Order: sequence, then C-alpha cells, then structure tokens
Amino acid sequence: MNKNEKALYKAKAAVFKALGHPTRLYMAEQLAGGERCVCEFVRVIDADFSTISKHLNILKQAGIVEDEKRGLNVYYKLKVPCILNSMSCVEAVISAQLQSQIDLIK
Repeated sequence: MNKNEKALYKAKAAVFKALGHPTRLYMAEQLAGGERCVCEFVRVIDADFSTISKHLNILKQAGIVEDEKRGLNVYYKLKVPCILNSMSCVEAVISAQLQSQIDLIK
C-alpha cells in the first residue's frame, strides 16, 4: 500500500469512527430528515449541551456534517446525505448475524 492509499484508508476510517458511537449515529440519521438545532438534540437525547456539541464536532471534523450559526443557535445538516446509504447494508449484516444465531438454536 502506497502513501496515498494509506491516507485514503485513514480518511475512510475516520468517517466510520465518527459514526461508530451510538449517539453520533443517531444524530446523523436524524439529520437525514433535515437540519437540526443543537438545542433539539439536547432535548431528545437528554444530554447536556457540551456533550451534544462535542459529538457534533466529531461528526463535523470527519466531514459528515456542516453547521451554520443563526443568532444564538447553531444548526447542523448532513454535508453529504448519501453517507447513510450504507446503513441498509449494515442492517443486512445484523440480520444475517441474527439468522445465524437462530439457525444454531434450531
């Protein structure tokens, strides 16, 4: 693997790592429905403002979301909405794992 390939795989891994936390994955999936204010996530997730902001910053650093400040509020949206297209594949993997476990029981 050459230097450019390593850099590309490192960047890909950063995206997966950012989505690798349940709260951040939830946030990304919620943003698929449109932009959200940080305050909305604070209410829904039942976490403090700083925790929500840290999670959103990780998603932003990975290039998954972008933000826009409006007055006192910051709104986030998916930068590249197709990022969530892979979730159906992830769900298929989970389903296959569950089916394997069911097959073992039988």
